[in-house]
Amino acid sequence: MLGDEAIGQGALDAGLSGVYAYPGTPSTEITEYIQRSGQARERNVHSRWSANEKTAMEAGLGMSYAGKRAMVCMKHVGLNVAADAFINAGMTGVNGGLVVVSADDPSMHSSQNEQDSRFYGKFAMIPVLEPATQQEAYEMTRYGFELSERFGLPVMLRITTRLAHSRSAVIRSEILDENKLRLPADLKQFILLPAMARQRYKHLLSTQEKLELESLNSGLNRLEPGSDQRMGIIACGLSYNYYREVAVSEGLDFPVLKISQYPVPAELLNDLVKQVEKVLALEEGAPLLEESLGGILENAYQIGGRLNALLPRDGELNPMLVKNALGIPVY
Repeated sequence: MLGDEAIGQGALDAGLSGVYAYPGTPSTEITEYIQRSGQARERNVHSRWSANEKTAMEAGLGMSYAGKRAMVCMKHVGLNVAADAFINAGMTGVNGGLVVVSADDPSMHSSQNEQDSRFYGKFAMIPVLEPATQQEAYEMTRYGFELSERFGLPVMLRITTRLAHSRSAVIRSEILDENKLRLPADLKQFILLPAMARQRYKHLLSTQEKLELESLNSGLNRLEPGSDQRMGIIACGLSYNYYREVAVSEGLDFPVLKISQYPVPAELLNDLVKQVEKVLALEEGAPLLEESLGGILENAYQIGGRLNALLPRDGELNPMLVKNALGIPVY
């Protein structure tokens, strides 16, 4: 499956009731896949191309309000259009599970900028999932719905072009039934008049420590040991594959912290840096995690990445760029 198709199938197998989207490469194939799916037709899954990303977000919230599982799909620049409803969704919370897929386009293959959607997830203070493979895209979509309902928050699934438009075998899991219709316990939850909004904001703030604990214990972020402690690698999402390709070809054995769920637990980051002399941060898009390391790490370490020009500030990562950052000659 394409990464986009794996997300669509993961949503269907997780009991999806509706998908709402505005077409924008590299996200378009998610909704197209669901619209072509016999499984979706048999279940009468609601599927709509919306007038824009904001109305798609609002439609998804409406289905979530009714207790059903919904998915909203867009590309990174579309998240700007959806921002009003998206940011407030962290405040209102959700009822049925709501997964928001934002497909970023580093190197601007079909876009006008290189925006990084993880900033929006951090701003909204909601969980963000970032798969490294098509199998993870399938599994994280399913997990995203469960996570959304457990914490009562929308969950962002952040992918990039290379994952969306490359193929891999995907092993499916048990097909779940759709949720039954049910109203929220608090019928005023979705009304953000100031008096209620202040209460909802306090509630959102109170979940942050629990979200970090979930990121620590979910297994999606993991520290892989290595015998060569001259350097530690932090690899977010798809960049993990690029490092592994270089590590196999060059015989590298550095400790690696694989990041696929945000907020990133400070405990894991500190566990890595205690073992190594310096750190290389690999992340597609902006140096979001790299910029925050100075305030998270307990000790001062040399941190390399996009901010100190070990990696270029723009464009996609690839194995050659990773080699260069590691000081390995590229011929």
